[in-house]
Amino acid sequence: MTRFKEMDKGMDFNIEERVQKARDLHAEGYNCSQAVFLAYSDLFGIDKQFAAVISAPLGGGIGRLREVCGSVCAMSLLAGQIVPVYDPADKDVKARNYALVQEFANKFREKNGAIVCRELLGLNKTEQTEEQDFGRITTKYQRKSCREYVADAARIVGEKLNQLTIDS
Repeated sequence: MTRFKEMDKGMDFNIEERVQKARDLHAEGYNCSQAVFLAYSDLFGIDKQFAAVISAPLGGGIGRLREVCGSVCAMSLLAGQIVPVYDPADKDVKARNYALVQEFANKFREKNGAIVCRELLGLNKTEQTEEQDFGRITTKYQRKSCREYVADAARIVGEKLNQLTIDS
């Protein structure tokens, strides 16, 4: 069972509103991971301040290391809410959790060609960025803005949650 299925069925849930919320949060200054996680955290009863704190270090490809995109990291955090692993010995639940993380990552990769921040931004492995406006970097090789990667991740999560709502 997922936490989502246990929640109030009368909740307000519209995918495109959540996608826009993620874009707006990013525009307000939240990093990529925070924007995606905060767009859905209320559905799981997670306090906005706590959601911002827990997801903040994952922005910029995990602490601006330009590794796994913060938006993808946020989808993984949300997978942990959708299929929570309470008992470390429960291998079935762990497998379902990991499968959901992989599903999210694969969908993001299919849409964007990568899940690694530096690849999405068109940076080489040694290139560093020193932008002051965290997460708002643009490079001549970047295919689209970070805000659109945020939107893609939010849409992927929303589609899964919508599927779970319909299936339950």
